[in-house]
Amino acid sequence: MDIRELNDRSREIFRAIVENFLETGEPLGSRSLSRIENIGLSPASIRNIMADLTDAGLLYSPHVSAGRLPTQMGMQLFVDGLLEVGNLTDAERADIKTRCAVDGKNFDEVLGEASSMLSGLSNCASLVMAPKTDSPVKQIEFVNLGGNRALVIMVTADGQVENRTIELPLGLSPSALIEAGNYLTHRLQGKTLSEVKSQIRKEISSQEAELDDLTAGLVEKGIASWGGKETLIVKGYSNLLQDVQAVEDLERVKQLFDTLEAGKEGIKLLELAEGGSGVRIFIGAENNLFSLSGTSMIISPYQNSRNQVVGALGVIGPTRLNYARIIPMVDYTAKIIGRLLD
Repeated sequence: MDIRELNDRSREIFRAIVENFLETGEPLGSRSLSRIENIGLSPASIRNIMADLTDAGLLYSPHVSAGRLPTQMGMQLFVDGLLEVGNLTDAERADIKTRCAVDGKNFDEVLGEASSMLSGLSNCASLVMAPKTDSPVKQIEFVNLGGNRALVIMVTADGQVENRTIELPLGLSPSALIEAGNYLTHRLQGKTLSEVKSQIRKEISSQEAELDDLTAGLVEKGIASWGGKETLIVKGYSNLLQDVQAVEDLERVKQLFDTLEAGKEGIKLLELAEGGSGVRIFIGAENNLFSLSGTSMIISPYQNSRNQVVGALGVIGPTRLNYARIIPMVDYTAKIIGRLLD
Protein backbone atom coordinates (compact mmCIF):
# COMPACT_ATOMS: atom_id res chain seq x y z
CA MET A 1 0.00 0.00 0.00
CA ASP A 2 1.16 3.56 -0.75
CA ILE A 3 0.63 6.45 1.70
CA ARG A 4 -0.80 8.46 -1.22
CA GLU A 5 -3.80 6.12 -1.25
CA LEU A 6 -4.97 7.69 2.02
CA ASN A 7 -6.96 10.93 1.89
CA ASP A 8 -5.90 13.92 3.99
CA ARG A 9 -8.15 13.12 6.96
CA SER A 10 -7.13 9.46 7.09
CA ARG A 11 -3.47 10.43 6.78
CA GLU A 12 -3.63 12.89 9.69
CA ILE A 13 -5.43 10.44 11.98
CA PHE A 14 -3.00 7.69 11.04
CA ARG A 15 -0.05 10.01 11.68
CA ALA A 16 -1.41 11.05 15.09
CA ILE A 17 -1.90 7.43 16.19
CA VAL A 18 1.60 6.40 15.11
CA GLU A 19 3.30 9.44 16.64
CA ASN A 20 1.43 8.86 19.91
CA PHE A 21 2.58 5.22 19.87
CA LEU A 22 6.21 6.22 19.29
CA GLU A 23 6.02 8.71 22.17
CA THR A 24 3.98 6.77 24.74
CA GLY A 25 3.52 3.19 23.51
CA GLU A 26 -0.20 3.56 24.31
CA PRO A 27 -3.26 3.21 22.02
CA LEU A 28 -5.08 6.37 20.99
CA GLY A 29 -8.90 6.56 20.94
CA SER A 30 -11.38 8.65 18.95
CA ARG A 31 -12.22 10.97 21.85
CA SER A 32 -8.57 11.88 22.40
CA LEU A 33 -8.05 12.29 18.65
CA SER A 34 -11.02 14.67 18.40
CA ARG A 35 -9.27 17.03 20.84
CA ILE A 36 -6.20 17.38 18.58
CA GLU A 37 -6.32 20.81 16.98
CA ASN A 38 -5.69 19.96 13.31
CA ILE A 39 -8.05 16.92 13.24
CA GLY A 40 -11.32 18.88 13.48
CA LEU A 41 -13.66 15.85 13.40
CA SER A 42 -16.22 14.36 15.76
CA PRO A 43 -15.41 11.15 17.65
CA ALA A 44 -18.01 9.31 15.50
CA SER A 45 -16.35 10.42 12.23
CA ILE A 46 -12.92 9.50 13.60
CA ARG A 47 -14.17 6.02 14.61
CA ASN A 48 -15.31 5.41 11.01
CA ILE A 49 -11.89 6.42 9.65
CA MET A 50 -10.13 4.28 12.28
CA ALA A 51 -12.28 1.32 11.23
CA ASP A 52 -11.25 1.85 7.59
CA LEU A 53 -7.56 2.04 8.57
CA THR A 54 -8.00 -1.14 10.60
CA ASP A 55 -9.63 -2.93 7.65
CA ALA A 56 -6.67 -1.80 5.51
CA GLY A 57 -4.31 -3.58 7.92
CA LEU A 58 -2.64 -0.38 9.17
CA LEU A 59 -4.12 -0.30 12.70
CA TYR A 60 -5.30 -2.81 15.26
CA SER A 61 -7.13 -2.70 18.58
CA PRO A 62 -5.16 -4.21 21.48
CA HIS A 63 -7.27 -6.38 23.79
CA VAL A 64 -10.56 -4.63 24.59
CA SER A 65 -9.22 -1.09 24.21
CA ALA A 66 -11.24 1.36 22.14
CA GLY A 67 -7.98 2.92 20.99
CA ARG A 68 -5.76 1.82 18.12
CA LEU A 69 -2.07 1.00 17.62
CA PRO A 70 -0.17 0.71 14.33
CA THR A 71 0.47 -2.75 12.88
CA GLN A 72 3.90 -3.69 11.51
CA MET A 73 2.55 -2.89 8.05
CA GLY A 74 1.32 0.46 9.34
CA MET A 75 4.68 1.28 10.90
CA GLN A 76 6.47 0.41 7.65
CA LEU A 77 4.08 2.67 5.72
CA PHE A 78 4.68 5.48 8.22
CA VAL A 79 8.49 5.36 8.06
CA ASP A 80 8.41 5.02 4.26
CA GLY A 81 5.96 7.84 3.59
CA LEU A 82 5.28 10.13 6.56
CA LEU A 83 8.36 10.17 8.76
CA GLU A 84 10.15 13.52 8.94
CA VAL A 85 13.83 12.75 9.46
CA GLY A 86 15.88 15.23 11.48
CA ASN A 87 19.45 16.38 10.89
CA LEU A 88 22.44 15.73 13.10
CA THR A 89 23.89 18.72 14.88
CA ASP A 90 27.48 19.78 14.21
CA ALA A 91 28.38 18.50 17.68
CA GLU A 92 26.86 15.07 16.94
CA ARG A 93 28.72 14.84 13.64
CA ALA A 94 31.99 15.76 15.33
CA ASP A 95 31.34 13.18 18.05
CA ILE A 96 30.76 10.39 15.50
CA LYS A 97 33.87 11.41 13.57
CA THR A 98 35.97 11.35 16.74
CA ARG A 99 34.66 7.96 17.84
CA CYS A 100 35.32 6.46 14.40
CA ALA A 101 38.82 7.96 14.10
CA VAL A 102 41.65 5.55 13.31
CA ASP A 103 44.19 6.90 15.83
CA GLY A 104 46.55 3.94 15.49
CA LYS A 105 43.73 1.36 15.49
CA ASN A 106 43.35 -1.20 12.71
CA PHE A 107 40.17 -1.16 10.65
CA ASP A 108 38.48 -4.01 12.55
CA GLU A 109 39.03 -2.08 15.80
CA VAL A 110 37.52 1.04 14.20
CA LEU A 111 34.47 -1.00 13.17
CA GLY A 112 34.19 -2.32 16.73
CA GLU A 113 34.25 1.26 18.03
CA ALA A 114 31.58 2.24 15.49
CA SER A 115 29.39 -0.66 16.60
CA SER A 116 29.73 0.28 20.28
CA MET A 117 28.99 3.91 19.45
CA LEU A 118 25.81 3.11 17.50
CA SER A 119 24.61 0.85 20.30
CA GLY A 120 25.25 3.51 22.91
CA LEU A 121 23.74 6.45 21.02
CA SER A 122 20.66 4.55 19.83
CA ASN A 123 20.14 2.42 22.96
CA CYS A 124 19.68 -0.54 20.59
CA ALA A 125 21.69 -3.54 19.49
CA SER A 126 24.10 -2.54 16.72
CA LEU A 127 25.31 -4.47 13.69
CA VAL A 128 28.43 -3.76 11.68
CA MET A 129 29.34 -5.91 8.70
CA ALA A 130 33.12 -5.80 8.23
CA PRO A 131 34.17 -5.70 4.57
CA LYS A 132 35.58 -8.67 2.79
CA THR A 133 39.08 -8.43 1.33
CA ASP A 134 38.61 -7.04 -2.17
CA SER A 135 41.93 -5.72 -3.45
CA PRO A 136 42.85 -5.89 -7.15
CA VAL A 137 44.29 -9.28 -8.04
CA LYS A 138 47.81 -9.84 -9.37
CA GLN A 139 47.84 -13.62 -9.71
CA ILE A 140 45.86 -16.77 -8.90
CA GLU A 141 47.45 -20.21 -8.79
CA PHE A 142 46.17 -23.73 -8.04
CA VAL A 143 48.60 -26.11 -6.29
CA ASN A 144 47.80 -29.83 -6.00
CA LEU A 145 48.07 -31.02 -2.38
CA GLY A 146 47.32 -34.66 -3.19
CA GLY A 147 44.41 -36.63 -1.84
CA ASN A 148 41.94 -34.84 -4.13
CA ARG A 149 42.66 -31.43 -2.60
CA ALA A 150 44.28 -28.27 -3.92
CA LEU A 151 45.44 -24.95 -2.56
CA VAL A 152 44.13 -21.81 -4.23
CA ILE A 153 46.69 -19.01 -3.83
CA MET A 154 45.66 -15.42 -4.55
CA VAL A 155 48.27 -12.64 -4.66
CA THR A 156 46.80 -9.12 -4.60
CA ALA A 157 48.28 -6.01 -6.16
CA ASP A 158 49.16 -4.63 -2.72
CA GLY A 159 51.22 -7.74 -1.91
CA GLN A 160 48.78 -9.69 0.26
CA VAL A 161 48.81 -13.47 -0.18
CA GLU A 162 45.70 -15.48 0.70
CA ASN A 163 45.23 -19.25 0.58
CA ARG A 164 42.14 -21.45 0.46
CA THR A 165 41.88 -25.23 0.35
CA ILE A 166 39.34 -26.76 -2.05
CA GLU A 167 38.33 -30.26 -3.11
CA LEU A 168 39.20 -31.19 -6.69
CA PRO A 169 36.68 -32.67 -9.13
CA LEU A 170 37.30 -36.39 -9.74
CA GLY A 171 39.33 -37.14 -12.88
CA LEU A 172 40.89 -33.69 -13.12
CA SER A 173 44.20 -33.62 -15.01
CA PRO A 174 47.27 -31.79 -13.61
CA SER A 175 47.24 -29.46 -16.64
CA ALA A 176 43.73 -28.31 -15.67
CA LEU A 177 45.15 -26.67 -12.52
CA ILE A 178 47.51 -24.60 -14.64
CA GLU A 179 44.78 -23.79 -17.16
CA ALA A 180 42.34 -22.67 -14.45
CA GLY A 181 45.00 -20.50 -12.77
CA ASN A 182 45.98 -18.88 -16.07
CA TYR A 183 42.33 -18.24 -16.97
CA LEU A 184 41.54 -16.54 -13.65
CA THR A 185 44.78 -14.55 -13.60
CA HIS A 186 44.10 -13.26 -17.12
CA ARG A 187 40.51 -12.25 -16.28
CA LEU A 188 41.27 -10.80 -12.84
CA GLN A 189 44.65 -9.11 -13.22
CA GLY A 190 44.31 -5.50 -12.03
CA LYS A 191 40.66 -6.00 -11.11
CA THR A 192 38.85 -7.11 -7.97
CA LEU A 193 37.02 -10.40 -7.69
CA SER A 194 33.68 -8.65 -7.11
CA GLU A 195 34.15 -6.60 -10.29
CA VAL A 196 34.45 -9.58 -12.64
CA LYS A 197 32.97 -12.53 -10.71
CA SER A 198 29.59 -12.32 -12.48
CA GLN A 199 31.27 -11.92 -15.88
CA ILE A 200 33.39 -15.05 -15.33
CA ARG A 201 30.33 -17.07 -14.34
CA LYS A 202 28.48 -15.79 -17.40
CA GLU A 203 31.36 -16.84 -19.66
CA ILE A 204 31.40 -20.31 -18.10
CA SER A 205 27.63 -20.84 -18.36
CA SER A 206 27.58 -19.67 -22.00
CA GLN A 207 30.74 -21.70 -22.75
CA GLU A 208 32.56 -18.56 -23.94
CA ALA A 209 35.37 -19.45 -21.56
CA GLU A 210 36.36 -22.42 -23.79
CA LEU A 211 37.08 -24.58 -20.73
CA ASP A 212 36.13 -28.23 -20.42
CA ASP A 213 33.54 -29.08 -17.77
CA LEU A 214 36.03 -30.21 -15.11
CA THR A 215 38.26 -27.16 -15.52
CA ALA A 216 35.21 -24.85 -15.52
CA GLY A 217 34.10 -26.53 -12.28
CA LEU A 218 37.54 -25.90 -10.81
CA VAL A 219 37.34 -22.20 -11.76
CA GLU A 220 33.92 -21.98 -10.06
CA LYS A 221 35.34 -23.55 -6.90
CA GLY A 222 38.24 -21.10 -6.96
CA ILE A 223 35.86 -18.13 -7.15
CA ALA A 224 33.54 -19.53 -4.49
CA SER A 225 36.45 -20.09 -2.08
CA TRP A 226 36.66 -16.32 -1.61
CA GLY A 227 33.00 -15.89 -0.73
CA GLY A 228 31.59 -15.39 2.76
CA LYS A 229 34.61 -13.76 4.42
CA GLU A 230 32.59 -10.99 5.99
CA THR A 231 32.64 -10.51 9.76
CA LEU A 232 29.52 -9.48 11.66
CA ILE A 233 30.16 -7.37 14.77
CA VAL A 234 27.20 -7.14 17.17
CA LYS A 235 27.08 -4.96 20.29
CA GLY A 236 24.40 -3.99 22.80
CA TYR A 237 22.45 -7.23 23.22
CA SER A 238 21.21 -6.09 26.62
CA ASN A 239 19.45 -3.09 25.08
CA LEU A 240 17.00 -5.38 23.28
CA LEU A 241 16.13 -7.21 26.49
CA GLN A 242 14.93 -4.04 28.22
CA ASP A 243 11.64 -4.07 26.29
CA VAL A 244 11.02 -7.81 26.50
CA GLN A 245 8.04 -8.71 28.69
CA ALA A 246 6.50 -11.98 27.47
CA VAL A 247 8.35 -15.30 27.66
CA GLU A 248 7.77 -15.94 23.94
CA ASP A 249 9.35 -12.59 23.09
CA LEU A 250 12.37 -13.48 25.22
CA GLU A 251 12.72 -16.75 23.30
CA ARG A 252 12.55 -14.91 19.96
CA VAL A 253 15.23 -12.44 21.04
CA LYS A 254 17.39 -15.36 22.19
CA GLN A 255 17.00 -17.00 18.77
CA LEU A 256 18.03 -13.71 17.15
CA PHE A 257 21.16 -13.55 19.32
CA ASP A 258 22.03 -17.17 18.50
CA THR A 259 21.64 -16.46 14.78
CA LEU A 260 23.84 -13.39 14.96
CA GLU A 261 26.47 -15.13 17.09
CA ALA A 262 26.66 -17.96 14.56
CA GLY A 263 27.32 -15.41 11.82
CA LYS A 264 24.75 -17.05 9.56
CA GLU A 265 23.01 -13.86 8.50
CA GLY A 266 25.97 -11.72 7.45
CA ILE A 267 25.63 -12.30 3.72
CA LYS A 268 21.85 -11.74 3.85
CA LEU A 269 22.42 -8.53 5.81
CA LEU A 270 24.78 -7.26 3.12
CA GLU A 271 22.34 -8.24 0.38
CA LEU A 272 19.57 -6.30 2.14
CA ALA A 273 21.78 -3.22 2.38
CA GLU A 274 22.78 -3.52 -1.29
CA GLY A 275 19.11 -3.74 -2.25
CA GLY A 276 18.68 0.05 -2.11
CA SER A 277 20.60 3.29 -1.90
CA GLY A 278 21.13 4.85 1.50
CA VAL A 279 19.41 3.89 4.74
CA ARG A 280 16.78 1.13 4.67
CA ILE A 281 14.22 0.41 7.40
CA PHE A 282 12.72 -3.02 8.01
CA ILE A 283 10.02 -3.65 10.61
CA GLY A 284 9.26 -7.04 12.14
CA ALA A 285 8.44 -9.70 9.57
CA GLU A 286 8.88 -7.07 6.84
CA ASN A 287 12.66 -7.31 7.14
CA ASN A 288 12.78 -10.80 5.54
CA LEU A 289 15.81 -11.55 7.70
CA PHE A 290 15.04 -12.04 11.37
CA SER A 291 11.21 -11.82 11.30
CA LEU A 292 11.24 -10.80 14.94
CA SER A 293 7.86 -9.39 15.93
CA GLY A 294 7.97 -5.93 17.49
CA THR A 295 11.48 -5.26 16.23
CA SER A 296 12.86 -2.80 13.67
CA MET A 297 16.15 -2.80 11.79
CA ILE A 298 17.73 0.34 10.35
CA ILE A 299 20.65 -0.43 8.04
CA SER A 300 22.89 1.40 5.60
CA PRO A 301 25.62 0.13 3.25
CA TYR A 302 29.07 1.71 3.08
CA GLN A 303 31.25 1.88 -0.02
CA ASN A 304 34.91 1.84 -0.93
CA SER A 305 36.61 4.45 -3.15
CA ARG A 306 35.36 2.60 -6.27
CA ASN A 307 31.74 3.07 -5.09
CA GLN A 308 31.37 -0.66 -4.41
CA VAL A 309 29.28 -1.74 -1.41
CA VAL A 310 31.68 -3.69 0.82
CA GLY A 311 29.92 -3.60 4.17
CA ALA A 312 26.86 -2.50 6.12
CA LEU A 313 25.99 -1.13 9.53
CA GLY A 314 22.87 -0.41 11.48
CA VAL A 315 20.80 -1.05 14.57
CA ILE A 316 18.10 -3.45 15.72
CA GLY A 317 15.67 -2.23 18.35
CA PRO A 318 12.02 -2.16 19.37
CA THR A 319 9.43 -0.84 16.91
CA ARG A 320 9.14 2.28 19.09
CA LEU A 321 12.44 3.76 17.91
CA ASN A 322 13.38 7.40 17.58
CA TYR A 323 13.58 6.96 13.80
CA ALA A 324 14.03 10.67 13.11
CA ARG A 325 17.27 10.68 15.16
CA ILE A 326 18.64 7.20 14.45
CA ILE A 327 18.27 7.22 10.65
CA PRO A 328 20.63 10.19 10.07
CA MET A 329 22.99 8.75 12.71
CA VAL A 330 23.28 5.43 10.83
CA ASP A 331 23.55 7.23 7.48
CA TYR A 332 26.35 9.56 8.60
CA THR A 333 28.30 6.77 10.34
CA ALA A 334 28.19 4.70 7.14
CA LYS A 335 29.58 7.66 5.17
CA ILE A 336 32.41 8.15 7.70
CA ILE A 337 33.34 4.43 7.59
CA GLY A 338 33.33 4.56 3.80
CA ARG A 339 35.76 7.48 3.80
CA LEU A 340 38.10 5.61 6.12
CA LEU A 341 38.37 2.85 3.50
CA ASP A 342 40.13 5.35 1.20
